[in-house]
Amino acid sequence: MDRREFVVSTSGVVVALVTPFRIAGQKKAIEPDLAVLADGKGLNASRRTISRLTDGARKGVRLSEAEGEGPAYLPGIEFGDGTIELDMKGKDVQGASFIGVAFHGVDGTTYDAIYFRPFNFKTDDQARVLRAVQYISHPAHPWQKLRAEKPGQYEKPVKPVPDPNGWFHARVVVASPKVSVYVADANEPCLTVNQLSDRRKGLVGVWVGNTSGGDFANLKIVPA
Repeated sequence: MDRREFVVSTSGVVVALVTPFRIAGQKKAIEPDLAVLADGKGLNASRRTISRLTDGARKGVRLSEAEGEGPAYLPGIEFGDGTIELDMKGKDVQGASFIGVAFHGVDGTTYDAIYFRPFNFKTDDQARVLRAVQYISHPAHPWQKLRAEKPGQYEKPVKPVPDPNGWFHARVVVASPKVSVYVADANEPCLTVNQLSDRRKGLVGVWVGNTSGGDFANLKIVPA
């Protein structure tokens, strides 16, 4: 197997990396080591400080809080259709916790993403409950535009409802153009949308929103 893989470096140059796996053309589950992001071997398009994380049995990474939003891409993976599973942890602070995954990425500004707002998981404000999970497609379709032009279509409540301050498991199923999002062991998706971009493959990684950090662990990718 040719073990050379290619990603975009932080300087915008495409570089080759030697990795122990290749996702294109295989259907075996891949469990990338998130620590490569903490070691600076991925593309930190969100310009975060990334540190290794151990929380009980979970081993992963923590992205620091900072201005701006975007993904931290894993090296050597080109993702098309398939399933992305992971554990995530944010916090119950309104407007300060946005965590998820980016896929079909080109760089730090061009990608599709699914993300969660943990501070909307459990609240008496029913308008906020309806905005717990979100699909976006940057740069053409940010959340502000989608909420204004197609309210309620690209953001939904989350079921079952996780602890907003605790770890929760999410599964994103991409069957282009359809994207479905499941939480915990739910059999029914809490969000189903059709992609707004025409990209059908690209970089994949974890994602954080403006002023937000987040914890990520147990990432698994299963190509379709």
